[in-house]
Amino acid sequence: MNFLTIGHRGVMGVEPENTLRSFVAAQQAGLDLIELDLHLSKDGALVVMHDAEVDRTTDGSGPVAEKTLAELRALDAGRGERVPVFEEVLEAVDTPLQAGIKDVAAARALAEVMHARDLTARIAVSSFHDEAVAEIARLVPGVRTALVASRYGTDVVDRAVAVGAATVCLDIRRLTLEIVEHARASGLRIVGWVVNTQDHLRLVRALELDGATTDYPEIKRTGRFTA
Repeated sequence: MNFLTIGHRGVMGVEPENTLRSFVAAQQAGLDLIELDLHLSKDGALVVMHDAEVDRTTDGSGPVAEKTLAELRALDAGRGERVPVFEEVLEAVDTPLQAGIKDVAAARALAEVMHARDLTARIAVSSFHDEAVAEIARLVPGVRTALVASRYGTDVVDRAVAVGAATVCLDIRRLTLEIVEHARASGLRIVGWVVNTQDHLRLVRALELDGATTDYPEIKRTGRFTA
């Protein structure tokens, strides 16, 4: 596989994160993969939002899990965008997706959609939580999974191997050659996040990573030459 440029919540550096507008912009920019985040609404809908609360990214307040889909739909997610459900994203863009899940319950809901729509080839699944990665792998045989980490040592590699993840997605600011070498020795692919500057791209190149998650579409263009 070639070097992957991954749009972080779409292209959140220029559009409201985790909205259809942001995802369409990421596709138009030619990014190879679009990353998004999933939570369950009170009535069980797979809604696209990063935080457990709506406060930061909408004009509402309170936990996602305590609001119905209709209540979430009434919120402004930026520039008049609505909080999308996962199925809407599948219809809005053709680009492969990386779905970030927060817990086992989200893994089970996502597995149902993946089976119903035969999405194993199109959707990769990532999580900071080992048990969520293990659960989606159990429920959807053959699914591509990634373990994400922001504070980690070489142990993240062992954790990824234990839950059957093929990739580790690691905070670029903490990544070391030792961790990269351990991941390679274990047969894992490595993606760095969030790669928004030329300095970050140079580090990605120096460490010979497999991909970069970015907030900005320009990384696709410059990455061809520097990574």
